[in-house]
Amino acid sequence: MGKALDGVRILDFTHVQSGPTCTQLLAWFGADVIKVERAGAGDITREQLRDVPDADSLYFTMLNGNKRSITLDTKNPEGKRVLETLIQHCDVLVENFAPGALDRMGFTWERIQELNPRMIVASVKGFGPGPYEDCKVYENVAQCAGGAASTTGFDDGPPVVTGAQIGDSGTGLHLALGIVTALYQRVQTGRGQKVLAAMQDGVLNLCRVKLRDQQRLERTNVLKEYPQYPNGTFGEAVPRAGNASGGGQPGWILKCKGWETDPNAYIYFITQAPVWDRICNLIGREEWISDPDYATPNARLPRLKEIFAEIEHWTMQRTKFEAMELLNKYDIPCGPILSMKEIAEDQSLRATGTIVEVDHPVRGKYLTVGNPIKLSDSPTDVKRSPLLGEHTDEVMAELGYSSEQISALRAAGAI
Repeated sequence: MGKALDGVRILDFTHVQSGPTCTQLLAWFGADVIKVERAGAGDITREQLRDVPDADSLYFTMLNGNKRSITLDTKNPEGKRVLETLIQHCDVLVENFAPGALDRMGFTWERIQELNPRMIVASVKGFGPGPYEDCKVYENVAQCAGGAASTTGFDDGPPVVTGAQIGDSGTGLHLALGIVTALYQRVQTGRGQKVLAAMQDGVLNLCRVKLRDQQRLERTNVLKEYPQYPNGTFGEAVPRAGNASGGGQPGWILKCKGWETDPNAYIYFITQAPVWDRICNLIGREEWISDPDYATPNARLPRLKEIFAEIEHWTMQRTKFEAMELLNKYDIPCGPILSMKEIAEDQSLRATGTIVEVDHPVRGKYLTVGNPIKLSDSPTDVKRSPLLGEHTDEVMAELGYSSEQISALRAAGAI
């Protein structure tokens, strides 16, 4: 059985996280991803946060599986000619250089189109066109500029960035969709195009419910599902909402048995309106079902702290997994707070390929994330990351270079 992106060749000029997330996803779907790196150094994350001496770091290996690596000096005239050949033989060039870097290399959009009018050039940038478009951006900067940090955390504390890499990996996922869309359009037009995913834009897309709430706040001066209601105050901007669900069904994180010693002995509990009577029966507050102060969602909004405190008395008598088993029996929405250790040891995630153990020739076996998107006719085979320059000779031969020419390029420092 073939892969979804069989026959698509990606020229991968990305590094660190945002771009490699995108190209790894395309590689998982079957694209031939050729990662271009500097000889002797490679992607900076190869040595960043190393835990095994002289081995590629987990930071690198977990973002560059299923790819081929070549080394190339694009400042070398011979190396530049090799790059021209690669552009002619590839379908997509993906880059997350600093703004203007491709142009300074001599590979403007116009030059790339001369070499290959079908080429799609996909870029991750920090900001889109505007006053900040030339600024460099990192993960946490994107979270702050995209609206995530100002709306994360508790109201009595500073803005907080999330552990989920929504700026880097989130933007990489957006870019991958843009590339596949451009490939589909090329079938109709025969032409390549530019694809841009700005990190600020990607974060904002993931924070759209907060933009929704900003407009609601401006209209009504209150957000009744936020914990500041009814006793707190609302300013001009959407406040930080703690662990509120952000939707129409109030939710909160509650302590479970063992919370005194286990920092993750908690469960997320949603007081969904259709199962309110089941919640009341389960926690022993049957009178709330008909009490006008609790019987309707609007009546409950001013009393959410009291309600969650009462539910927490119930959850604290059970482990998070015991509570989850009982709650699921009655279709009450909930979820355990899982630590990374628990996730790494979860056999069901191993079975679905969401977590995969890979064997590396230098660092040995390691865990990596698998493809989060499952296609029934294109299963993903997660392979290890490449060694630096491991596939240089192989790719050069595919481009038509003889062994003598490859040796000459290496002697000239081009590869």
